[in-house]
Amino acid sequence: MTAETSQTLDRGLRVLKLLADTDHGLTVTELSTKLGVNRTVVYRLLATLEQHALVRRDLGGRARVGLGVLRLGRQVHPLVREAALPALRSLAEEIGATAHLTLVDGTEALAVAVVEPTWTDYHVAYRAGFRHPLDRGAAGRAILAARRAPAAEPAYTLTQGELETGACGAAAPLVGVTGVEGSVGVVMLADSVPERVGPRVVEAAREVAEALR
Repeated sequence: MTAETSQTLDRGLRVLKLLADTDHGLTVTELSTKLGVNRTVVYRLLATLEQHALVRRDLGGRARVGLGVLRLGRQVHPLVREAALPALRSLAEEIGATAHLTLVDGTEALAVAVVEPTWTDYHVAYRAGFRHPLDRGAAGRAILAARRAPAAEPAYTLTQGELETGACGAAAPLVGVTGVEGSVGVVMLADSVPERVGPRVVEAAREVAEALR
């Protein structure tokens, strides 16, 4: 480092890069080892980054990149939506249900892109910006399932009536998108999710992940 650079800022940026390079987050101890600094320094760095929503810590204490990183660029969310829209539109039209891309924001699931089918007589009204707890609804549960088995092949999650009475959902996690936790899913008014929907949602999640890489 030169005299013109900030050691603290340099370390903070290194923390963000380290977290961006892992899908599963890092503990304070792991960050301390990788940075070559003591745990107290890491705690201070994380606390500062958390204040700006650049880092978040899950219930297990693992630090992950926060959505504040996305907010640094005003056009990032529109770009994410734009990248995901073709796969979501195809999914919505084929299934005849509202399709969505959901990302983790702290302890909540945040819908960042939504596409409604054009040909159905009725469908669930689901809007971008809608939030719900991660442990409720197919979108959040799919993300949690991927956390529990990060090395497993992507699988779909089904739910019934958890967010809206009479509605059911299917979702599959995004896999292989560094620094981003999310899922792709559909929500429909039905007693149960048709058998063909789950595999189709997994396929759409793969397409969105490819578009975001």
